[in-house]
Amino acid sequence: MPNTDSRLSAIKHWLGHILEFNYTAIKPASTDASFRRYFRIVHPQGSHIVMDAPPEKEALTPFIKISELLTRNGLKAPQIHAQNIREGFLLLDDFGSTCYLDHLTPKAVDTLYKAAMQALLKMQVNINPAQNTLPSYNHALLHQELDLFRDWFLTQLLDITLSPATHRELDRTWTLLIKSALEQPQVFVHRDFHSRNLMILEEHSPGIIDFQDAVHGPISYDLVSLLRDCYITWPKQHVLHWVTAYHRQLQNHPRWQCELPQFIRWFDLMGLQRHLKAIGIFSRLKIRDHKENYINDIPRTLNYVIHISDNYPELSSFSQLLKNEVLPAKNLPS
Repeated sequence: MPNTDSRLSAIKHWLGHILEFNYTAIKPASTDASFRRYFRIVHPQGSHIVMDAPPEKEALTPFIKISELLTRNGLKAPQIHAQNIREGFLLLDDFGSTCYLDHLTPKAVDTLYKAAMQALLKMQVNINPAQNTLPSYNHALLHQELDLFRDWFLTQLLDITLSPATHRELDRTWTLLIKSALEQPQVFVHRDFHSRNLMILEEHSPGIIDFQDAVHGPISYDLVSLLRDCYITWPKQHVLHWVTAYHRQLQNHPRWQCELPQFIRWFDLMGLQRHLKAIGIFSRLKIRDHKENYINDIPRTLNYVIHISDNYPELSSFSQLLKNEVLPAKNLPS
């Protein structure tokens, strides 16, 4: 890809000639599901990360804004040491390469999730999204995300021809899930608060990354992203224990008080919306962006969807649709 080489050359020029940064090595650090790339810059004093965000594909302003917002409110986000908005480069703290997913074992999970939920509560308590002009996780955005499942997973990946009755069932389900999301207390939402975006640090762990898509949205969204992670599964009794513990903490804040069964319902239905969206995104990453690895996470995520749908009578027809039309599909990843 010619753009890759030219952008790496531009990064080297920016570091060496504009910032006069004395580095000894530059190597790929990671990629993500977007068009962003990350490089680790090694220098005599340690290392930094350069974010490469092509301006025509990825705006830097939301990342800068949310990084400052998180830091100002006591969260550990990467500090921005230099920025080049015109070309799409940021020089950031290096949080290392050890994310939660690398250490989520049955022995360690309670400790790690306790720290993550403390950070999440701090985000929700300390940040008033209404005063920080965050985008709203509104009906249009929620519906657009749900249609990724219809358009990219069902229609394109599985090559299913959807009947008018199937479209009606999907529309009915989308309406139910969106209603549940919008009736919840609205708070700061990271929008991708899961084990690959929480970094284990020597101090002030977890380090929080990939927050540039933050919105003002449902209180259960980030919690379900964490506890019903698309990349790792825990027994349902463990998840219920963690959800109950988090709900107990929320009861200390009058504006968020609600009965536990109501909170669990919000959590479950919010998880359905997120997982349907994720399945659509994983499908799009394979088809459009030729990123194959994410397809392996579809079976786990689809299992969440079917399991939760089975628990709610109002979703029984949607569950049957999945079992009758999706599970038998010949292109379904296994």
